[in-house]
Amino acid sequence: MKSFRWILLGLLLLCPMLLWAAPAMPAMPSMPQMPGSGAGIPVLTVQNAAGGAQNWTLSLQVLALMTVLTLLPAVLLMMTSFTRIMIVLSFLRQALGTQSTPSNQILLGLSLFLTLFVMSPVLNRAYTDGVKPYMDGQLSAEQAVPAAAAPFKHFMLDQTRDADLQLFTHLANEKPYASKDDVPFRVAMPAFVTSELKTAFQMGFLLFIPFLIIDLVVASVLMSMGMMMVSPTIISLPFKIMLFVLVDGWTLLLGTLAGSFYT
Repeated sequence: MKSFRWILLGLLLLCPMLLWAAPAMPAMPSMPQMPGSGAGIPVLTVQNAAGGAQNWTLSLQVLALMTVLTLLPAVLLMMTSFTRIMIVLSFLRQALGTQSTPSNQILLGLSLFLTLFVMSPVLNRAYTDGVKPYMDGQLSAEQAVPAAAAPFKHFMLDQTRDADLQLFTHLANEKPYASKDDVPFRVAMPAFVTSELKTAFQMGFLLFIPFLIIDLVVASVLMSMGMMMVSPTIISLPFKIMLFVLVDGWTLLLGTLAGSFYT
């Protein structure tokens, strides 16, 4: 049952995509449950122009489910902390000069689980406000979608710079919004991604500074000793690894990354 709830929560993570196209989507209210039926997902209906209702068959629901699952990677990149974490970890590997260590799989897994840690309050709130009431039949589908999407929008806007938000508000030919609740997803998402990229590159620059100093010192020493044929990278790599280990770099970096989303 818990795995089913997490699958349903993953589907509702795509609710901003639905809100983006909300004016073009037909309403999909939930049908009342039959007496004696077990708890589950309410049956979705499609309202046609004549005012009638038509139930979705199981095959169409499965097809819609598989289609929605293909958008999960885009949601992970555009609406969570994954982008910042992955970029900073990639900068760290380049600054150390270890090339493929840690491997891409390790960085990807670390970024994913750190993203789940950072996003857990948002996921819990989305489940409490949108998923659970929908499963209990307290909210219809069109009511549950914005309820589950609201925590993600607030998270994105909390991490978005005012300059980036104003830029995309101007590009969308919109007036300044009175509150965060008034900002649509079509403006919040690109502004959030732009801010995340800028923040990630700033953190990457700060990561490069101590390792760059070590490279410069090693290169200067080798030139002064006349050892110009020796690659500075070979000599500086052990010193950079030693520095990173002595300062407990992984704990410091991951703690800083996670804490940067709560400040």
